[in-house]
Amino acid sequence: MEEKQVATTSELNMSERFMNKVFNEFGGNISGELRISDYQQQLVQGYFIVIDKSLKMGEEKRLHKNAYNDDHKYDNTLPMTWNNVNLNELALDVVHYARLGLDMMEPNHLFPIPFKNKSTGKYDITLMPGYNGIKYIANNYALVKPKDVRIELVHKNDHFKPIKKSRGNDIETYEFDITDPFDRGEIIGGFGYIEYDDERKNELIMMSMKDILKRKPQYASVEFWGGQTTEWKNKKKETVQKDGWLEEMCTKTLIREVYSPKHIPRDPKKVDDSYQYMKQQELRMQAITEDVQQAIDVEANSIPFEEEAQAEPQQLTEPVPKQSVPESEPKETVSNNRQKNKKTTNPQVEKQEQPVEDEIDQLGDAMFEGSGTAAGPTF
Repeated sequence: MEEKQVATTSELNMSERFMNKVFNEFGGNISGELRISDYQQQLVQGYFIVIDKSLKMGEEKRLHKNAYNDDHKYDNTLPMTWNNVNLNELALDVVHYARLGLDMMEPNHLFPIPFKNKSTGKYDITLMPGYNGIKYIANNYALVKPKDVRIELVHKNDHFKPIKKSRGNDIETYEFDITDPFDRGEIIGGFGYIEYDDERKNELIMMSMKDILKRKPQYASVEFWGGQTTEWKNKKKETVQKDGWLEEMCTKTLIREVYSPKHIPRDPKKVDDSYQYMKQQELRMQAITEDVQQAIDVEANSIPFEEEAQAEPQQLTEPVPKQSVPESEPKETVSNNRQKNKKTTNPQVEKQEQPVEDEIDQLGDAMFEGSGTAAGPTF
């Protein structure tokens, strides 16, 4: 009973530390008044709940993987707990994403992605928008908000005919019909259709299967894209065939393309510091590795990405360091201090490894629908 009370008190203290760090970053005007709305405070509380749950899941996976390592010199000996999280960096991230209005408690809005930082000996937790978060941001920052956006995959037996603008036709549109819903054939591509009140602005975006697969990472997980993989059964490797979630992965690719600023331009008057910060974070994640980015896009869970230990682990490209947004007054905050003490070299991040194939289907319930069942990634 006493141990339970100690654990509860520790958790409350960590919650208080987290909130205080975030509130300190939200402050920054000359009067020292806290610039955080009730809604933003609610979002921050939700961030703590989800990240706390993710850390507990990550710790279970860390211990599980260590136990199955043949050579324990490759064990991850850093417990995934709040005491080992870079809270200063996380607080700054939380401020910006709360200002964007992304809700971590909503499906596929925002996900915590932990990385083990070799130089600090702590976990950096990066926040990355999910599919619904991407849609939310695109609509909120759009120069002209679309009336509707439709995303469809086209199968071999479907009827699809694009109708482009031409002499006598001012509206870009299409014909689409599922001729046999129970035998549509293989996926041959997909399209997105953006509709506006002024129909002359409507846009049809088409992607062939070749275009979609160009965006498939080199080390994409077969758990999602399908194919052969190895699994541990009775401490032995076995080759198995995975159906994967190809339709969901193709749909994800379409969503990212259609909702990008290329097709839904952002309003410069609406683009603020938090939006720019989010774009910097996306560039930073792309600089790590393509396969880790795939894990972020698809798995969007809180487990650090690891692969089975290799004889000679390789160092990945160093990520772009996080940059802070200037505050309106010289108050001592994490972001201000970081700007003052900015180093000329990038911090080294410990090798981010490929996820263990037999663990991927057990990762984060945030990306799956249903309870206790194997469902596909949500959108």
